[in-house]
Amino acid sequence: MAIGKVRWVGELVAAIVTERPDQGEDAIERAVIEYETLEPLIDVEQAMNSKTLIYEECGSNIVMGTVEMGMPDNTGDALFKDCEVVVKGRFMNQRVAPCPLEARGSAATWIDGRLHQWISTQHAQGVRGEVAKANKIDAEKIRIITPDVGGGFGAKISAYSEELLLGNISKHVGKPVRWRETRSESMVGLGHGRAQLQYITIGGTKAGRVTAYQLNAIQDSGGWVEVGTVLAPFMTRPMSQGVYDIERMECRTTSVVTNTTPIVAYRGAGRPEATAAIERAIDLFAAEIGKDPAEVRRINLIPKFMETHKTKIGHTYDVGDYGAALEKAMAIAKYSEARAEQAERRKRGDKIQLGIGVSVYVEITGGVDPMQEHAKINILPNGRAVVYTGTSPHGQGHVTSWSMIASSETGIDIKDIDVVWGDTDLVPSGGGTMGSRSLQQGGAAVQKVSIELVDEARKLAAQLLEANESDIVLDKTTGAFHVAGTPSISKSWSDVAKAADAKTGLAHEGIFVASSATFPFGAHIAIVEVDTETGQVKHRRHIACDDAGKVVNPLILDGQIHGGI
Repeated sequence: MAIGKVRWVGELVAAIVTERPDQGEDAIERAVIEYETLEPLIDVEQAMNSKTLIYEECGSNIVMGTVEMGMPDNTGDALFKDCEVVVKGRFMNQRVAPCPLEARGSAATWIDGRLHQWISTQHAQGVRGEVAKANKIDAEKIRIITPDVGGGFGAKISAYSEELLLGNISKHVGKPVRWRETRSESMVGLGHGRAQLQYITIGGTKAGRVTAYQLNAIQDSGGWVEVGTVLAPFMTRPMSQGVYDIERMECRTTSVVTNTTPIVAYRGAGRPEATAAIERAIDLFAAEIGKDPAEVRRINLIPKFMETHKTKIGHTYDVGDYGAALEKAMAIAKYSEARAEQAERRKRGDKIQLGIGVSVYVEITGGVDPMQEHAKINILPNGRAVVYTGTSPHGQGHVTSWSMIASSETGIDIKDIDVVWGDTDLVPSGGGTMGSRSLQQGGAAVQKVSIELVDEARKLAAQLLEANESDIVLDKTTGAFHVAGTPSISKSWSDVAKAADAKTGLAHEGIFVASSATFPFGAHIAIVEVDTETGQVKHRRHIACDDAGKVVNPLILDGQIHGGI
């Protein structure tokens, strides 16, 4: 809560507690708050140069920078001294609001000295620590419950001031309390995304070879020195080279606080900003030398590699075949035909012109520390399975996918599998859902624990069947254990669970630790029609070719790509 100084519209300044919402609306009208107007800093460059400090204790509105962190500074025009062609650009990757279907809401109550709090979050386990600190109690005395969440997009990873206050308010009034924001409050109170000013310089040969690229990214952190501050140095900079084999690369980032809604880890969190910068730079370069932008990309893509590749900026990609992604997208789009149609329309001077956009990208997924996830599976005496996961779905389809993974390893029908998440009493350990980590870490944890659970069950089945453990096999089509070669005599998962414990069944848990992040890639082509008189744009086709790795559920995969576009 703001104490003495309000730093952005949407910052919490007071809490009003009433029995009914309408009473709260009336009470707000009676509140009188006097403000002294200060110079509003809503532009990053304005904030960088202003003597007005948003946080006096920081001594500057620049709160983080790669140079200050000991990383190399950009060398300016010297990087491009040998280039035949040099192009510069200034782009604003505009601020956006996440706008989840479900705005924030929370409820809190104290039961037998423990705080029970329901929060619409992406990371119940992480939020528990924040709530514990706010209430000055041990985390074990807090139960965070996350029911179905209607979207988060990175904006609901951490707890907000309103959620941190509820426990203290509930204790103060001696009753359960709840809070729910309006949609208009969500637009300014829920963290925003992007808001990165980019200065690019790109140079190379007239034949189309890019030999030098420089990015100076100024990140608007908003009015809160938190997640938005670290996005540029730790996400934008490492991915600034994109998919291109560039001899000389430099990237400097600067994070600046402003009197605006704080920036959070919204959808990609610094990575799409890096892609947008270099893809626009490639387009500018192609236009300057008069070459097709797809051809310039072909010339400069990193060749196919099946072992790790270290970029000039110092990041290590796992595998990549960027050319294949581009060629497939171009083939589906009938790129040559589209360019021919575009040329004909321009020659005729048509009112409706054709626009064609090309992009090739690489991203980092699962790179948020710690790169691990917890899972537990409990086979109940009735044979049903309960999967406990540390991930926190809010529209990604984890219940379906995790059930499919467990079913494929255990043979238990998917309809007999339940998935539990987001309750810190039931799942005390977990990394939540963020950074595109869930399937490759959370799903892998479910698979690992499923395999180990089958091994545990095989021991019990051997005892029940009076056979050697090495002779016991699991028929995954029926979910039954039997001696190899004798399928007529078998034991079900229910039999095995009862043998383990007649009341609680058989349970196993474990942690999957990822060896590294992954770097999926792809290519997009957009074809639009533009009315040159009105400026109206009609999207005609959009082709997305994405490196999806192993596909668990094709329908969910298609839905996520469709939703992302």
